[in-house]
Amino acid sequence: MATPAKTIVDLSSAMVTAPVPLANWLAIAPVALCITLGAVLLMVRSSTRLQAFVAIPGLFVLVLMDAALLVKVAAHGPVTMVMGRWLPPFGIAFTVDILGALMALTSAIVALASGIYALKEVTESGRRYGFFPFLLLLMAGVTGAFLTGDIFNLYVWFEVLLISSFGMLILGSERGQIDGAMKYAVLNLIGTTLFLISVGIVYAVFGTLNMADISSKVESVRDTAPLMTLSALLLLAFAMKAAAFPVNFWLPASYHTPRIVVSALFAGLLTKVGVYALIRIMVMLLPIEREQLSLLIAATGAATIIVGALGALAQDDIRKLLGYVVISGIGNMLIGIALGTPGGLSGAIFYALHSMVLMTALYLLAGQAAALAGGFSLTALGGLYRKSSGFAAVSFILFIAACGLPPFSGFWPKVILVRASIDVGAWWLAAAILIGGFLLTVVFGRVFLLAYWRPATAPLAAASVGWQAGLPLVILTALVVAFGILPEELLKMAQAAATGLIDPTSYLQSVFPDGMVP
Repeated sequence: MATPAKTIVDLSSAMVTAPVPLANWLAIAPVALCITLGAVLLMVRSSTRLQAFVAIPGLFVLVLMDAALLVKVAAHGPVTMVMGRWLPPFGIAFTVDILGALMALTSAIVALASGIYALKEVTESGRRYGFFPFLLLLMAGVTGAFLTGDIFNLYVWFEVLLISSFGMLILGSERGQIDGAMKYAVLNLIGTTLFLISVGIVYAVFGTLNMADISSKVESVRDTAPLMTLSALLLLAFAMKAAAFPVNFWLPASYHTPRIVVSALFAGLLTKVGVYALIRIMVMLLPIEREQLSLLIAATGAATIIVGALGALAQDDIRKLLGYVVISGIGNMLIGIALGTPGGLSGAIFYALHSMVLMTALYLLAGQAAALAGGFSLTALGGLYRKSSGFAAVSFILFIAACGLPPFSGFWPKVILVRASIDVGAWWLAAAILIGGFLLTVVFGRVFLLAYWRPATAPLAAASVGWQAGLPLVILTALVVAFGILPEELLKMAQAAATGLIDPTSYLQSVFPDGMVP
């Protein structure tokens, strides 16, 4: 029956009727920017020179947007935007807290540095086949995963970044790339399938996919719902994404195959999205189940640290060596999640931010070392110190940070995690962290002695460190130094992020400001 023309329908109970503050649009602007620029680059894919002129400024704007978002969230608390003006949980929500904003900003910096490096490394053929569109779409997926407040859309953004990463892996269509892409695809698709099954269970149990709504309802269904089964599935799915032991073998089998700038992006970003999802869901949504699984998570983290370090020690190819270093770092983050204390979680968050910057820098460094010395094999490398003392100094700083030694960025999160482990009586976790750091010191000491200090076994290439490689390395190394020498502000934000996960009251109030959860 038609509604009379003069009937006034009250939409306030279903839709957002108040004007949305302009600053709140920052919650979705980074994702919209990446998708828009990615589409533009696809339309002009035949103009290979134009693509870089669009992508690099676009990534710089992305950094500014994410920085403004972090400032807003730090000053005023979490920000929520819903699609179509439908009130949560019916409208798909983007909810940004300090953790999401920190991760988004760091990922944007990593992407900008990698994009600048790609100006030199990615050939005209690589641009024609879509490196820069893939890069922007990858950032849409990564940023969307960090900013979404909906668990199904977390799955969607995982799919977006995976599709983009498949394209970047096979740029060049070499045999090794295809082989690496197959291993990467199979394990990640298994993990994605487990995640999708888990999403279905979540909806069946809670009747909603909004994270804030799930967090508010979890206590009411804990006695009747299969939450432990759900938690175990999510743990396995995200452990595969993060390359935790024993489901880590896909990473060293695939990350050494693409162009080095692609490996740098993957090492800096993709495994951290898995860690972020694990922190968000296990700590904020399923804290009791996380506590019950804490021993398993802790044992997995300790094993991941040691296996990664030993794997790195056994490698001759620098790219494979760095793949195992990525894996070892994931173990430190898992220990922080297993502890679940404010100290443990802040250490895990700090370590994730440090690892995003450091691992990207280390892969770019390896690419430049190979350009100077003609290969990635440690047995063939040598004389890099004589070739460029400045390059050797930057390398030494990054190696020290990777070992977790003072005064650079890797030191503080390890100190926090060791202290948090000792505070709860988990001496064996503290020992695993310290042993892993010692093994990595041996690993990078060996790299420096063979590749830098030892005389060259063959004439070095005439190439020098160009600005396309030098500028990203300087930016990322400066962050590594700043995180180590001036850690206070970052530590405060990591602690605030950890507190917000343990007590998500402000997160829930951002989504349901009147306190009326459906």
